[in-house]
Amino acid sequence: MKFRTNSVVLLMVLLVALFLICFKRLPLVLAQQQPSRPHILYIMSDDQGWKDVGFHGSDIKTPNLDRLAQSGARLEQYYAHSMCTPSRAALMTGRYPYRYGLQTAVIPSSGRYGLATDEWLLPQALKEVGYKTAIVGKWHLGHAERKYWPRQRGFDYQYGPLLGEIDYFTHMAHGKIDWYRNNELVNEEGYVTTLLGQEAVKLIEEHEPKTPLFLYLAFTAPHAPYQAPPEYLDQYQTISDPNRRAYAAMITAMDDQIGQVLAALDKRGMRNNTFIFFQSDNGGPRSAKVTGEVDTSGGTIPADNGPFRDGKASLYEGGNRVVALANWQGHIQPGSVIDQPSHIVDMYPTFIGLAGASSEKSKPLDGLNIWPALSGGKTSKRNEIVYNVEPFRAALRQGDWKLVWQVTLPPRVELFNLAHDPSEKTNLADKKPDIVSKLKQQIEVLSRDAVFPPLFLKEAISAVKSVLFTSVSTPDEAEAIENQP
Repeated sequence: MKFRTNSVVLLMVLLVALFLICFKRLPLVLAQQQPSRPHILYIMSDDQGWKDVGFHGSDIKTPNLDRLAQSGARLEQYYAHSMCTPSRAALMTGRYPYRYGLQTAVIPSSGRYGLATDEWLLPQALKEVGYKTAIVGKWHLGHAERKYWPRQRGFDYQYGPLLGEIDYFTHMAHGKIDWYRNNELVNEEGYVTTLLGQEAVKLIEEHEPKTPLFLYLAFTAPHAPYQAPPEYLDQYQTISDPNRRAYAAMITAMDDQIGQVLAALDKRGMRNNTFIFFQSDNGGPRSAKVTGEVDTSGGTIPADNGPFRDGKASLYEGGNRVVALANWQGHIQPGSVIDQPSHIVDMYPTFIGLAGASSEKSKPLDGLNIWPALSGGKTSKRNEIVYNVEPFRAALRQGDWKLVWQVTLPPRVELFNLAHDPSEKTNLADKKPDIVSKLKQQIEVLSRDAVFPPLFLKEAISAVKSVLFTSVSTPDEAEAIENQP
């Protein structure tokens, strides 16, 4: 009887010890499965070439970005759209921009339209679960009416330009200052890149670390005009081409500011719980026609997209496959490489998933939560990339096959196998008619949900009509009439 009692007591002690061990490990297991909601620092550069970072072999100095890549993950098949406005809209909505009319070009300086106000944006979703939301930098999703401005779209704080392109020293576009803080025009001196970095640092220094922060740091660098302070130009005296020299200096100046922001996170004790993501908004331009509203035709176009064909505004890889990295200490494996397709629309569901937010108020998302791929090397569920769907062209990737379809006369169809031909040198359309037909059919299905004409073309058509059909051009003088052929 005494032996049985001792056995029961021993068993109970063992069970209690086992329970305590499991209970002690439970938080660690749960943390590995679903980390606590992080601060989010989303850094976007502007018109930066895929190769124009140190970790892709460039001679441009980017030590801070290189360290983030080394201590985090490089995303080597990460896609955005081929121009600024569509990419930024995709980030904010988690939806392809052809669904709401922003798929073509960018919102021009005189444009009256913006990102549809019935779209539920990322900062709105994060605010609902307690995040403080801030944009420091470029917006370019609507400027003509305040209903399109960042403070009206879910951001608690805003600082920087609303347009897509400004002078780096005067902060002007077409003779007007484009520099705002919380909807108020600000007239201040300073180099744009430095001012943006300093503002981000100040915001972090004043932030309460217990409150989750979403900071969208959207640099204008290295978008044209190619301008940099003398101290950065001096670092590239060996580069004889003035545009390439200034472009390189702009990227290094941006990298320095990123370093300052990272130091501010360390100082506030926020770094370990900050998810950092960096990307360019599109591929680097390879033609003066698409560098912006400032004329750059007198010099070389400095961006380098490495092995990828063409650049900004095109549907080839050079326009859409962009430099990108993800970093979160303790959650993303240092030095890892994510070599599977992902898209900028994926960041919306990824972030709201980590934040414990809801997508119920959003329209159906095109993005997928890629956290399992980022954190554990799991295979992403994404098998399709929609490059764009426009009235005159479209491009689609499924698996390794990519179709580029120009439908305007003369029409052109190109098919590439990106696994064997990432530089898109060999058109296989004639050899693979079944794959061409399948991808064309899918594009036609997608086009049924597209807004046609895109808002850019709709406004352009209206502007042209107002000129062509509301005025009369006639020779007023008799001499002019006589001289007509």
